[in-house]
Amino acid sequence: MNKTVSTEERIEQLRNEINEHDHRYHVLDEPTIPDADYDHLMRELQRLESRYPDLITKDSPTQRVGVKPVAAFGEVQHEVPMLSLANAFDGKELVDFDRRVRERLGAKSVEYAAEPKLDGLAISLLYRDGGLVRAATRGDGVRGEDVTENVRTIPSIPLRLRAPGYPRLLEVRGEVYMTKEGFESLNRKQSQAGEKIFANPRNAAAGSLRQLDPRITASRPLCMFCYGIGRVGGGQLPKRHSEITVRLGEWGLRIQPEMAVVEGAQGCLGYYRTMLQRRDVLAYATDGMVYKVNDLPSQAILGHVARAPRWAVAHKFPPQEALSIVNSIEVRVGRTGALTPVARLRPVLVGGVTVTNATLHNEDEVRRKDIRAGDTVVVRRAGDVIPEVVRTLKERRPPGAAAFEFPSHCPVCGSEVTRAAGEAVARCSGGLFCPAQQVQAILHFASRRALDIEGLGEKLVAQLVARGWIANVAHLYQLDVDRLSALERMGPKSATNLVAALSKSKSTTFGRFLYALGIRDVGEATAAALSTYFASLEELMATNEEALQAVPDVGPVVAQNIAAFFRQPRNREIIARLHAAGVHWTTQKSQAEHIKPLAGLSFVLTGTLETLSREEAKRRLESLGAQVSGSVSGKTSYLIMGKDPGSKLAKAQELGVRLMQEAELLELLPLTGSTAAFPR
Repeated sequence: MNKTVSTEERIEQLRNEINEHDHRYHVLDEPTIPDADYDHLMRELQRLESRYPDLITKDSPTQRVGVKPVAAFGEVQHEVPMLSLANAFDGKELVDFDRRVRERLGAKSVEYAAEPKLDGLAISLLYRDGGLVRAATRGDGVRGEDVTENVRTIPSIPLRLRAPGYPRLLEVRGEVYMTKEGFESLNRKQSQAGEKIFANPRNAAAGSLRQLDPRITASRPLCMFCYGIGRVGGGQLPKRHSEITVRLGEWGLRIQPEMAVVEGAQGCLGYYRTMLQRRDVLAYATDGMVYKVNDLPSQAILGHVARAPRWAVAHKFPPQEALSIVNSIEVRVGRTGALTPVARLRPVLVGGVTVTNATLHNEDEVRRKDIRAGDTVVVRRAGDVIPEVVRTLKERRPPGAAAFEFPSHCPVCGSEVTRAAGEAVARCSGGLFCPAQQVQAILHFASRRALDIEGLGEKLVAQLVARGWIANVAHLYQLDVDRLSALERMGPKSATNLVAALSKSKSTTFGRFLYALGIRDVGEATAAALSTYFASLEELMATNEEALQAVPDVGPVVAQNIAAFFRQPRNREIIARLHAAGVHWTTQKSQAEHIKPLAGLSFVLTGTLETLSREEAKRRLESLGAQVSGSVSGKTSYLIMGKDPGSKLAKAQELGVRLMQEAELLELLPLTGSTAAFPR
């Protein structure tokens, strides 16, 4: 019987999924879901956290603006954070936004500056004494990438401000983008040269600006519209956003010619309808409108939440659609093993972009929509990012069109495909050796909480895989200093350090090793529970799904994933190679002798511990059989309180959870002695 997914578990699922999509969209420029699907995930997470504020964590996607910058450029600290915008998807939500603004300001009506929302790359330009001295991407909103030399190549960005009156220090913010014509021209050149074809103008702009060689950036048709300011020093600016924008134009910066000042929600909606009708004739792609409270003192009163200002909102346009024919259906395997069916389409123009592929999301969606090769389908560019097939026109289906059969084995490596009950995504179980998952599997194996192989980053792993030196984690232990020293940016000292880190990683713990294998849904806590329950890896590998469910923290879904992983002969082969390479841990004598006095108890840590780090306290509690959770629930046995406990204390008191001071924790975790009599 399946365990019901708790609110806490659903929140964690949403955070993990959103973080993955954030990384792919903002860092890799390789989005895998439409904006509309991403927005749905984020809104569900926001609703749950609003209802259960005690479950909010600092690292939740709702508490940040974006994601970390890539490492290819220098890092820039934004003194004034570059916030993202909340979304309104229909007129009612826009009216609600206006109502909240008026209520907070105590005003009968509010004036807004309105302009089209471009889908490009947010940029900050810093001018000192009128000269451009620095340009940076938004990054995570606090830290961005230094792209000064590349930005200097964009013709629409002045290297020196024109006309008098500008402040001594002025930070200008805007969007680097590519026009529809420029995008099509670039893709024609890319195709003729046999190089990468960009999926949409946003990816083309982001990819062009992130080139390490500024000469490549200079060859790309990039433009920029300025839409606001950040830091200002040594000068005065007007108190209305629209007037500041006009002033930026006077100083030689390119501003949005479609910008207008409107009154109240009805003014915004009228402007929205006008621009929606003109959407296709605009020179650039736009996915909605942006409305900002025009008065700056009012903006200051309204302030902002963690992710977005309260004084601005993005009003999204409806997705654009077109008809096409499905030539074939293929299945892609992602870096995490997820199998995604993709429709290969007869080329069709959707939203100003030629579309040849569209995501079908998962097996259930293909069956629900009954999409087959040869079908005429409605294709939508939801959020102007990744096309998707909305529905099929069955009345146009050709005779003999066969229903699509989802593969039972990975199309890349041939491993068994598993799908947990209640989940939509099917996954390849050959995580340790599947070529589609090589880089991700190796990075996870080397991560700090797994085998902690310092110096083995993503770029190095990608380089090793590309050269064919490693294809799975066991190959790591065949690397030597001479070979590594020949790599780009890897001298003898770095190579020696990496080989030393690899050698050090061979001595680990059973729990860390299990976590490092990357078995689906086996996180640190589950790996620790398995290492506590089983005397050896051999015993674990020989256990069936039903018996696995006797382990604390292991339900039917996790048991299925563990069993499927160990059924793969090549996974077992790689584990054997790791042992042969010297990866080891202390072997337990027997399960009966493996005494865990805190087994069955659940602990939560809050506040700052003075004697131990929270990570060390967690490790030592788990070594005694306890489970350590990140949030308080009715199942929590004890809340351990450090200095300045947070909201978890109130939640624990509300639920009647027993409280424990740090001194009591230290008594519980002696270097020697028994804790067998600890109260339960």
